Amino acid sequence: MSWQHTIEQALQQQHARQGWRMRTVHAAADRLPYLLINGQNQLNFAGNDYLGLSRHEAVIQAWQHGLSRYGAGSGASGHVVGYTEVHEALEAHLAQWLGYERALLFNSGYAANQALVQALARKDSVLLMDKLCHASLQEAAAQSDALVRRYGHCRHDVLARHLAQHGARNTLVATEGVFSMDGDQPDLLELRRLCDEHGAWLLVDDAHGIGVCGPEGRGSAAAAGIQADILVVTFGKAVGVAGAAVLCRHSTAEYLLQFARHLIYSTAMPPAQALALHEALHQVAKADAARAQLQANIHDFRQRFVSGSLGLLPSHTPIQPLLCGDNDAVLAAAAALQAQGLWVGAIRPPTVPIGQGRLRITLSAMHQSEHISALLAALEHIA
Repeated sequence: MSWQHTIEQALQQQHARQGWRMRTVHAAADRLPYLLINGQNQLNFAGNDYLGLSRHEAVIQAWQHGLSRYGAGSGASGHVVGYTEVHEALEAHLAQWLGYERALLFNSGYAANQALVQALARKDSVLLMDKLCHASLQEAAAQSDALVRRYGHCRHDVLARHLAQHGARNTLVATEGVFSMDGDQPDLLELRRLCDEHGAWLLVDDAHGIGVCGPEGRGSAAAAGIQADILVVTFGKAVGVAGAAVLCRHSTAEYLLQFARHLIYSTAMPPAQALALHEALHQVAKADAARAQLQANIHDFRQRFVSGSLGLLPSHTPIQPLLCGDNDAVLAAAAALQAQGLWVGAIRPPTVPIGQGRLRITLSAMHQSEHISALLAALEHIA
C-alpha cells in the first residue's frame, strides 16, 4: 500500500465520521471581543483571551520596544546564545510571583508538558494522571518508559488506591487546574494531601487557571492554598501572549536544563516576546476588576441559561461546555450560531469522547451583558 493511498483513505474516513478539521481565516477586528470573518463581525465565544490582554496597549508597547532593542528573534537555543537578560528577568519574576525557587521558559505548554514527562517518566517511575489531562501529557506518557495509570476524571478515591499500590516508587500525579474541555476543577487540596501521604509529586498544568483564579490571578493552586511540586503555566490564554513556563525546585530546574530535549534543542522565544510577557504578567497581577467582570459574566450566563435539549456542564470557569451529542448535531449548532454572528467552537472526538460533541463556549471580561443576551437567545432558539 502506497503512502498516497494511505493518506487518501485516512482523509476519506475523517470526512465520513464528521471529524474534518478546518482553520478559519479571520482579520483584525476593530475591537474585542469580535472577530472579522469574511468581512463580517462575529462575537468571539471561542477564544481563551479571558482578560483581553492580547490587545492591551502596554503589552503591545513592550513588544514593540523589545523588537527595537533586541530584534525579531533570539537566534539560537537558550543553551547556545538565545538566553538573554530579558529571559532571565522574566524567569526570576515568575518564580517570585508564583512562589517557586525557579522558572524555566518554554515555547508552548505542549512542549513544556512533553519535556517534563519525557525527562521524568523513566523505567523506575510511575505516572498517575487524570483521564482528561491534556493530549500533550497523554501522548508523552504513552511514549515514556514509566508505568502509567490513568484514573477516572477527578476520582480521587481511585487515585488513592493507585498511590497505596505504587506510592513507594518515584510517583508523579498529573492533573489540570482547570480542565480545558469540561471547564471543571479537581480538588487540589485533596490531591496535595494524597501526594504528601504517599510521598508522590504533584504536577498541575494550569493553562486555563493562571490569570483567572486565585489572588493576583496566580492560578488554581494559589486559589486552593497549596503548592504543586511542578506547576506548568501557559501564556496564550489569560496572559494574552504565547509561550509557557515550568515552575519547580532549583534541583528540578537544573535537571531539566540537562535532560529536557524540548528546552535544549528549540530556539528560545524572542526576547521581545519575553519583554511583552513581563508586562502582561504585571497587568495580570493588577487585573482584579477584569477578573471580577469575568466572574460576573460567568454567573450571568449560567443564571439565565435555558437548557432545552442542550446539556450545560457544571463549570464555574470561563469554559462553559454545552453537550450536543453526535458530530452532526454539534456542527449544525455551531453553524446556526455563526449565521447569527456568534462564533463558538464545535469540539468533536477524539478531542472529547465519542458521543460527547460539544459547543465549547468561552467567556471573557470583554463580553458585555448584551453580548451574553444575544448568545443566550440564539442558544434557546437552537435548543
